[in-house]
Amino acid sequence: MDGTILVADDDRTIRTVLTQALTRAGCKVHATSSLMTLMRWVDEGKGDLVISDVVMPDGNGLDTLPQITERRPGLPVIIISAQNTIMTAIQATEKDAYDYLPKPFDLPDLMKRAARALDQKRRLAPEPVPAPAEPVPGAGEDLPLVGRTPVMQALYRLVARVMNTELTVLITGESGTGKSLIGRAIHDFSDRRTLPFVVASASDLEGVDGPSTVMARARGGSILFDEVGDLSESAQAKIVRMLDAMPDAGPRIMATSQKDLMEKMEEGRFRQDLFYRLGGVGVSVPSLRERVDDIPLLATHFLARGERDGAPVRRFSTEAMDLIRAYSWPGNVRQLENTIRRLTVTSQVEEISRAEVEAVLGSQPATEPLIGAGGESDKLSASVAKHLRRYFDLHGGVLPAPGLYTRILREVETPLIEIALDATGGNQAKCADLLGINRNTLRKKITDLDIRVTRRRKLM
Repeated sequence: MDGTILVADDDRTIRTVLTQALTRAGCKVHATSSLMTLMRWVDEGKGDLVISDVVMPDGNGLDTLPQITERRPGLPVIIISAQNTIMTAIQATEKDAYDYLPKPFDLPDLMKRAARALDQKRRLAPEPVPAPAEPVPGAGEDLPLVGRTPVMQALYRLVARVMNTELTVLITGESGTGKSLIGRAIHDFSDRRTLPFVVASASDLEGVDGPSTVMARARGGSILFDEVGDLSESAQAKIVRMLDAMPDAGPRIMATSQKDLMEKMEEGRFRQDLFYRLGGVGVSVPSLRERVDDIPLLATHFLARGERDGAPVRRFSTEAMDLIRAYSWPGNVRQLENTIRRLTVTSQVEEISRAEVEAVLGSQPATEPLIGAGGESDKLSASVAKHLRRYFDLHGGVLPAPGLYTRILREVETPLIEIALDATGGNQAKCADLLGINRNTLRKKITDLDIRVTRRRKLM
């Protein structure tokens, strides 16, 4: 990697670490804690890449993006930020940032993105950049789409990429994760933001004129079919006919589902033609169990929202927050929000205690998600069983080669260890503890399975 990189961040540690890492990689680095200095370097023609924080002592890094684009077309900018709402990712995309990373970021990941940005700059000539879209007044202020975990940041980037395309969007996730909210965000930050956003349910599709009424309400905006997996065969057929008759200037189509539509389709309970019409882009919304580190952030967000709405000032004790983090939240964000609303009303003192949280949560499971009745274990077992049945069917009645047991276990064991290592930042001691196996056993499996281990360093 070679080139000159301009780094702007008011955190001395981050400037030092980035300077050292980029210099070792072969780059020349200019680092500053001032946006004014950064813009002077840009005006002087310095730099092949900019890495900038958002909140700086003398301004906002996002606000400098249009100026950099105007003065130096084609100069890539990577935005890094400790702000954790979807607005940051969307604003960075709208203002033509090359990439966006949340803090704390993975240093090797940032290095790879910087290398790609430098390589792209060398290969591509500067192109005219469209003017950034006007922000939606007040949009995003109360969206609980907050989180600094990798799964949420990946979701933010995906929303930013697809919001101005014409592709249909299928949003999947458990109940209470905010699927409709994602659909609303895609509409509110898109070029269709001034047009209607229509959520269509089964009742809206009833009658001969149901679909045409939905289309008329949308007027070229966006239509979201809520929980499309629960719709009847008749309603599904109406949507197919509606989509087939849709004009070129028709509304953007999105749908949500907490059901596995592929599974329902294979069982004959969901139309194949509708499945493929809705599957332009798949957006998966993670459960709270998949982003535990975001739970305190969300809890604080909901307390602050309550205060703005006139609720008493409240805060959680350390023990109370530990319990909130450990709880499985089968109802996800919606359940968390309702629980905190109740706590702000029922708590007698400013600091909410663990006992008060326990009283509200009652006798529900404290650390693990519900098992059975379509729980995670059943889903995994069903998926494995389906995979194995297909594997046998593909052999056309002939038995597979001997050694099947070992081959299947290896297929499951390898990704399990790789994902566990990634989750623990490559720390083998933590990974062994997470998996519940001896560290020497883990080391042997890493060697036998030829798994690459990378230790990651994270920066605040």
